Amino acid sequence: MSGPLQGVVILDFTQLVQGPFATQIFGDMGADIIKVEPVKGDWTRHFALNNLYVNGESVSFLGFNRNKRSITLDLKKPEGVEVAKTLARKADVVVENFRPGVMDRLGIGYEVLADLNPRLIYCASSGYGQTGPYVTRPGQDLLIQAMTAIPTLTGPDGGEPIVPGVSLADLSAGLHIVYGVLAALYHREQTGFGQRVDVNLFSSLLTFLTQEMSLFLNGGPGPQRSSSGIPNPYTGAPYGLYKTSDGYIAVGMNPLNKFASLAGISGYEDISSNNVMENRDAIRADLARGFVHKTTAEWLEILLKADIWCAPLLTLEGVEHDPQVAANEMIVAYEHPTAGTIRGMGMPVKFSDTPAQVTRPAPLKGEHTAELLVEFGGYSPDEIAQLRADGVFG
Repeated sequence: MSGPLQGVVILDFTQLVQGPFATQIFGDMGADIIKVEPVKGDWTRHFALNNLYVNGESVSFLGFNRNKRSITLDLKKPEGVEVAKTLARKADVVVENFRPGVMDRLGIGYEVLADLNPRLIYCASSGYGQTGPYVTRPGQDLLIQAMTAIPTLTGPDGGEPIVPGVSLADLSAGLHIVYGVLAALYHREQTGFGQRVDVNLFSSLLTFLTQEMSLFLNGGPGPQRSSSGIPNPYTGAPYGLYKTSDGYIAVGMNPLNKFASLAGISGYEDISSNNVMENRDAIRADLARGFVHKTTAEWLEILLKADIWCAPLLTLEGVEHDPQVAANEMIVAYEHPTAGTIRGMGMPVKFSDTPAQVTRPAPLKGEHTAELLVEFGGYSPDEIAQLRADGVFG
């Protein structure tokens, strides 16, 4: 094993995206992730984005569960709860994303586990938090995105609000889990004691609106979306996407007069601002006329040479073959026992002395049950056989 978190044991009760994304990051960094699955398996074993299964394995599950070991437990059986407590006694971290109160009702909530293991860090991730009027509501990515107002900032003026095409709430919460647990691990190194860490989807995604809410809460206007395609309601020309003869090019904040000159559009020679709000839609539409006669590659050569902030709009295929993606090693491959060669996103953070890497494929359901019982609880083969006969593992 490699990675800076070697030796850290994380007991992972999470399913779907937010929790598994976080624990996969821990696993990539070398932590030992024990994935506790219900008898039927993680929810994403039975759901696949675009219904894509590779030799029966869900691409959604494979995407968020490498570098983990799997044990199945029926936590409604007392014996299953006892096994979970056995694992928790030797764990450094527990991560769960049940609705508030579920772990307590099962008999393995924070108070119980902290009493068994005072050094334990217990991270609970929920939809809306552990208290408040929405605590019993279902928390799911689309619902959270709607609650944060992000769709009202996206899309053209007069059109329907647009929800971004990726799971922003889940992924942002996963990142908050990671840094929250790491901070608690550092605190434990100083004091010897664990603590509870709470993360929720709603608060996590709200932090992505830090700049917009700062403006609004301090006297700024509400958002006014652009009718010409400027993607940010608070940003002016020339910011945005421009159609070329074979695709699109993205242009950041640049001096309008310089940019217009390069695009071959006159009339803006005296405007040096890089964020023109007045008549921004008319200006952007005017500038767009200059881009349709050259390819994206031709425009990149012209604009980058002039130090204009710009980049091509890539497709997923373009991302796959982009040389910078390759240089950053952001697409990795590993062998899975049933799905074969699986490709996925790599590790974005690099460590000079303890590099992150894929050491385990996403596990088969319950693949490591017997192994973990022996390693963490000293169970005998007969005891394991009896638990299996009793249906504790399904």
